[in-house]
Amino acid sequence: MSDQLIEAPKKKRGGLIAVVAIVVIAIVAAVAYALTSGDDDSSSAAGTSGKTVRIGVVGASDPYWDVYRKAAADEGISVDIVDFTDYTQPNPALDADELDLNQFQHLVYLADYNVSNGKDLTPVGSTAVYPLGLYSKEYTSPDDIPAGSTVAVPDDASNQARGLRLLQTAGLITLKDGGTIFSDLADVDTDASKVKVTDLSADITATSLDDVAAAIINNDFVEKAGLTFDDAIAKDGPSEPGAAPYVNVFAARAADKDDATYLKLVEIFQDTKAVTDGLQDVSGGTAVLTKEPAADLQSLLASVEKDTEASK
Repeated sequence: MSDQLIEAPKKKRGGLIAVVAIVVIAIVAAVAYALTSGDDDSSSAAGTSGKTVRIGVVGASDPYWDVYRKAAADEGISVDIVDFTDYTQPNPALDADELDLNQFQHLVYLADYNVSNGKDLTPVGSTAVYPLGLYSKEYTSPDDIPAGSTVAVPDDASNQARGLRLLQTAGLITLKDGGTIFSDLADVDTDASKVKVTDLSADITATSLDDVAAAIINNDFVEKAGLTFDDAIAKDGPSEPGAAPYVNVFAARAADKDDATYLKLVEIFQDTKAVTDGLQDVSGGTAVLTKEPAADLQSLLASVEKDTEASK
């Protein structure tokens, strides 16, 4: 894909005065057509190469994605929002060229994916930091959860570590290492902890609430489970120190990190008020919107990847 948006073809000049001029202009027109085909009024909404940009997300039914697609079309870029049911799918799809971008993950998750799979997917823009919440159908405070009860956390490495740190802050467990972005179930000091911890796929921790005392539930699945964000009995703070690696990002293949169309799509997301208002509606007003430069995100990712490699 070209690094620049192709300009619309310029109109031909009238009043040709010689056969030679006709031949020259015909050649120029043919070359121009070859370079700009697909960029006239009927197809300019298809991006730089005449194709639709496919963006993978978890939760395509969120209304702001349709608003975003229309905002992109107004800027001459056709977008197809591709829905996935869980977090394990969009990165392999992006790596396999089935997507052009994805937007569902924070940097800690992306770093773990890259390191674990030897990949180089890279962030090209940020969206927001979301708090992570602890929910229960029985109890209104972590203090009310009985000793020996079971609490569920997501089973993916990055969200599990974040969930465990939240449980420690809530006084439910103690982590042997004090809590880092790499903590896992093996780091739980069971003798010093109030509750037992089990791990489940992030998309089913919410539906496990009938079987456990409480569960860490990612924002994408809160409302789908019939809960509201106000139902959380504990949550972490997205503005706290150490929250930076949990910023959610648009990710692309490394070869496409400077693609002008993709960077424009990030800008459209960040600067379209109807989109960010819709995002806030879906997050229950909990999201902290960000506009981190792509270079800063890439630098932060490299740092997190280095730490991730060292931890394995």
